[in-house]
Amino acid sequence: MKRQIEVFTAGCPVCEPVVKLVKEMACSSCEVTIYNLAEQCDTKECIDKMKKYNITSLPAVAVNGELLSCCKGNEVSKEALAAAGIGQTI
Repeated sequence: MKRQIEVFTAGCPVCEPVVKLVKEMACSSCEVTIYNLAEQCDTKECIDKMKKYNITSLPAVAVNGELLSCCKGNEVSKEALAAAGIGQTI
């Protein structure tokens, strides 16, 4: 089973390094979905997920349906991504 990684971004210069970092760290066991909230998705799935995870700031990363603690008012870090299993083969 693949690790489900969801990245929420505004497509801005602050968010892009996080998107890049997640993509760089992702491995064959990772399935990465990027939600650019500035563009919104046709199905509004991105907005529903943002509400579900109670995302209040961007960028934000959820792994396997759980918003990472680093995304709850803090910046995203490589350490937090690694601790969530990103980049580690299952």
